[in-house]
Amino acid sequence: MIAKPGLDGHDRGAKIIARALRDAGMEVIYTGLHQTPEQIVETAIQEDADAVGVSILSGAHMTLVPRIVDGLRANGADDVLVVVGGTIPPDDADELKANGVGAVFGPGATTGEIVDFLRGAATV
Repeated sequence: MIAKPGLDGHDRGAKIIARALRDAGMEVIYTGLHQTPEQIVETAIQEDADAVGVSILSGAHMTLVPRIVDGLRANGADDVLVVVGGTIPPDDADELKANGVGAVFGPGATTGEIVDFLRGAATV
């Protein structure tokens, strides 16, 4: 599942990733723009998602992403892999990973890199 939380209205990257994952044979659900963390958690649970890719460029990653991770845990879905893509400073990326995010993909990450990571995570 690919999600765009908050007020961030830039979804080109999310759509590119969704297409790349689809072309790699993965089932992809794109939630659209302006989703709340609670909506993202609810959709992930309803759709029985294996992973949630959070695309965020607004700078609100340290507020919104932990709410998604915590919401999944609170609903017994702590086995759902959360990955983040966007302009995330390295220190913030480290903190997000320490708090349950599986990977952070910044500018310059290739679609192949993301596909390979998700495929590797699916076999674990």
